[in-house]
Amino acid sequence: MKIDVVRTAAEFEGMSAKELLAEWPRYFDDPPKSRSNKSYLMGELIYRIQELSYGGLTKQTIDRLEALAEHKSLKERKGDVSRLAIGTRLVREVKGVEHHVTVLEEGYEYQGVKYKSLSGIAYAITGTRWNGNVFFGLGKKENPRPYRRSRKIGGGK
Repeated sequence: MKIDVVRTAAEFEGMSAKELLAEWPRYFDDPPKSRSNKSYLMGELIYRIQELSYGGLTKQTIDRLEALAEHKSLKERKGDVSRLAIGTRLVREVKGVEHHVTVLEEGYEYQGVKYKSLSGIAYAITGTRWNGNVFFGLGKKENPRPYRRSRKIGGGK
């Protein structure tokens, strides 16, 4: 099937969701997962015309993706900090004291106690609620903000 990918993609961009749905059966046997999301329809159609023109994923790539999917589902990996290797040590200094956390197969260990989340450890260290990833510098910020105890309301120090 000879397709001018750039021209066809430009045509898709100018179409409505209803028009894209009309094009769908030319490229796919199964109906789309969404019938009203123009961005989704256009993306799937453009990917498909590229696949038809240039070829799809290699067998080796498909096998690798399937092996990864069997090891851990995408839903489990989304936002999961367990991407840290088992045995990794996280260190955070608070008020001049270094706190060491070890990554376990399921959870974390801090001072001989197992925790399900880094947030629980951050709370144990500071006594305040934290996003554990941010506290240990695993969030989007390069450096976590320094720990400061909040001021008490009512004149205390």
